[in-house]
Amino acid sequence: MGKATVSIRERTRGALRWGVGGLLLLFAASLITGWLLLAGSRPRLDGRQSLPGLSAPVTVTRDALGIPTLDARNRIDLAYALGFVHAQERFFQMDLLRRDAAGTLSALLGPAALPADRANRPYRFAALAKKILGRLPPSQRALLDAYARGVNTGLSALEVRPWEYLLLRRRPRPWTAADSILVVDAMYLDLVTPRFDSVQRARMRAVLPKAVVEFLTAPDPRWQAPMTGPPDVPVPMPPASELNLRAVPPATALRSTALAKILSQPRVIGSNGFAVAGRFTATGAAIVANDMHLALRVPNIWFRAELRYPNPSDPARIVQLDGLTLPGVPVLVAGTNGAIAWAFTDSYGKWRDWVRVLRDPHDPTRYRVPGGWAPIRTHREVIRVAGGKPVELTVRDTIWGPILAHDADGTPLAMDWIALHPRAVNVNLVHLETAMNATQALAIAATLGIPPQNFIVGDATGHIGWTIAGDAIPIRKHFDPTLPADFSTAGSGWAGWVDPKDYPRMVDPPGGRLWTANNRVVDGAWLTMLGNGGYDLGARAQQIRDDLTARRRFAPRDLLAIQLDDRAIFMQPWYALLRSTLQAHPGDALLDALAHATGRWSGRAGIDSVSYHAAQAFRHEVRMAVLAPFVARIHARYPRFAWPSGDTSEYAVWTLATQRPVYLLDPRYHDWGQLLVHCARQVAASFRAAPGGIAAQSWGRRNTTRIDHPLAAALPAPLRWFLDQPARPMPGDTNMPRVQAPAFGASERFEIMPGHPAESDLHMPGGQSDNPLSPYYLAGWKAWAQGSAAPLLPGAPQHTLHLLPMRSHQ
Repeated sequence: MGKATVSIRERTRGALRWGVGGLLLLFAASLITGWLLLAGSRPRLDGRQSLPGLSAPVTVTRDALGIPTLDARNRIDLAYALGFVHAQERFFQMDLLRRDAAGTLSALLGPAALPADRANRPYRFAALAKKILGRLPPSQRALLDAYARGVNTGLSALEVRPWEYLLLRRRPRPWTAADSILVVDAMYLDLVTPRFDSVQRARMRAVLPKAVVEFLTAPDPRWQAPMTGPPDVPVPMPPASELNLRAVPPATALRSTALAKILSQPRVIGSNGFAVAGRFTATGAAIVANDMHLALRVPNIWFRAELRYPNPSDPARIVQLDGLTLPGVPVLVAGTNGAIAWAFTDSYGKWRDWVRVLRDPHDPTRYRVPGGWAPIRTHREVIRVAGGKPVELTVRDTIWGPILAHDADGTPLAMDWIALHPRAVNVNLVHLETAMNATQALAIAATLGIPPQNFIVGDATGHIGWTIAGDAIPIRKHFDPTLPADFSTAGSGWAGWVDPKDYPRMVDPPGGRLWTANNRVVDGAWLTMLGNGGYDLGARAQQIRDDLTARRRFAPRDLLAIQLDDRAIFMQPWYALLRSTLQAHPGDALLDALAHATGRWSGRAGIDSVSYHAAQAFRHEVRMAVLAPFVARIHARYPRFAWPSGDTSEYAVWTLATQRPVYLLDPRYHDWGQLLVHCARQVAASFRAAPGGIAAQSWGRRNTTRIDHPLAAALPAPLRWFLDQPARPMPGDTNMPRVQAPAFGASERFEIMPGHPAESDLHMPGGQSDNPLSPYYLAGWKAWAQGSAAPLLPGAPQHTLHLLPMRSHQ
């Protein structure tokens, strides 16, 4: 029996050894298979490749960072080759963009994408894209067709389909010319988000006196920095006769989590574009700087490239473009052609209005329009869901747009949004490629079919200019655009489009400097034309303006220093208020600990600064406490209320916290001092509860990057490092030039002196390729993270690929 027991043990051990060995072999085989599949989906970098659809050879070289130079003999072949390269490096990203706009993400990603599809499908962008495609000039349609052919050829030339589709067990769908229209629509969704601000303001007005609403949402003149006109006149504090919170029954207080959700903003706002005239530079050329702040992901949204082709009007002259392309479209988005450099920032004009849909009381399928009644059009949309059942969505449409919300009195609201009009998208960006000076570029900018942007341009002869880029500024007649409006009366509503020659425009301002940072940049009739779609507070623009005016001579890297300016000028008053609050209550152990940890103020949003983190957290707590009684009253009547977007409350909160009128104080507090102490204690308690305690809560701990691949969440946690960027504490915040949040910030930074590309710089927070086995996966991101300059021009070629017409290889 003993021998039998030993024999069983030995056999068991042997079986375990074989089992473990088999599992290890299986694991190793899986790793090898995965590596081979990933390797097979990498693009070809060298050699000769014969392709159908090319009319002449195209050379594609890549430098050490994977930045390609595409040298073509005509613009159509260049579009084809760019599509080929985009598809091989970034097809999954392109697919997500088109699906986001079309509302078809769920068919690829499954139920997790349903909320996005439910939100975006009512716009019916896929149907609109086909209509837009039919309206394009033949030359632009030819570009999109050539690009689509190149994309599909590049996709089919891969040995293995892109790795993301292997993980999802799906096959990529071919690219079409209409898909490039959808990519631009996706940028409308990202940059001109259909916010419900007018609806929320209507709800505020239905509950609170008009004077109170105007005060609570007033801009803050202290921080405004328009390029024309003065800051706004301060809105007076409403008297107690309008509202006395101590004399009216209090609304039920909201839980802190619910209040924070209502007062939360969509995300950190930010994009910077500025320029200096040639009279301030050693070369006499202007300098243009741009850092477009967007959600940060792997891969980065932009794809760097140098594009070369003969000028169609002068074939002896080569057009050379350096800068940023957007995978999915065949043009350079921002950068330089040697004669000019151009940049974009989101304009935040009023590009959508909510329209009251007045239904026929005798027939609810009809609604009032100018001159009579019209039927509500109904569309049945089916959302396909990978791994799930299809979801049916009914879209009700009007002549103004889809019905998406309800007014404060329950009336249905339709959205009239420029993105839903056929003129919203075109390929006029291609004309910037051959513009020779700032004046020509400004004229072209007003015709671009893109989300309306601040357009900054500088040229090689030193001129600079600004205008609004985008071919869709509505002419508004006889209604208040800050609230939902009735367009059914003849003569009210949108009465056509502003002629591009009438757009606001500045050329060579007397100061020789231009700056935009999502703030209000103009006043008077120009401001009336553009409207207010949620302008930034202005502190960031003010800091850029002051940085520009502090110098008389500039080189490109001086503008990089401005982009990296993380001085906490905006937060300084809040820090001072926090310190005075803490110092007024000695002997409180919790507050004393916070006071000790915040005794040193560096004046920056630095990664080691506990003081900055505390001041930022204190401002957040004070904002919630000050606005709580107003929000509670609105929420009691409208449970879906959310505070209007942008820093629309800074003026009111700071005014109340410093002037301290008792009649506008939450009745839960005896005086304003008690409110401020409560907020300081909230900060101290949250810091104490965090790992390391109060003294360890540096800004870098709060502001550590999380730049992830969209599919990383589908992998086990130990494997996500393979796809995601390394986490890194970062300086910067909102309301300063260096805008930075964990997953939001500068999607690029460039400082370009047209005509002097070797002195110009560009870096991005990610590499060129979306394949983690590629040497270009994260190449270049360290320069971005460190804030160090990187050359605009590609380096020496390390790989050369010759794309040849099929017939030349037969």
